[in-house]
Amino acid sequence: MSPINLLKTAAGLPAGWRSLVLGEVGPACVKVLRMDELPIAEERHGMTEALLVLDGRLELTVAGRPVTVNAGELQMVPAGAAHAVRPGSHGVLVLVEVEEGAP
Repeated sequence: MSPINLLKTAAGLPAGWRSLVLGEVGPACVKVLRMDELPIAEERHGMTEALLVLDGRLELTVAGRPVTVNAGELQMVPAGAAHAVRPGSHGVLVLVEVEEGAP
């Protein structure tokens, strides 16, 4: 498999917050997406989620507290923790998550 240029891949996506699955590691999916300044409603997942900001900034609320994740930083969101994206998030994000219902 050839290396994937994550910034170019995200730039080619048709819309913000639409992720593209790049591959799987065990039961986890590795995804890339482009953030587009708009907020995303609060959600919870049954498994821990890893959020790696490659470019830009991710503005979150995790368990009721504001969190800013800058380029080059990784935020782990614990299983069951309520989290939402606040307005102003922009750039490229890599997600590592286990899809709901996966073994």
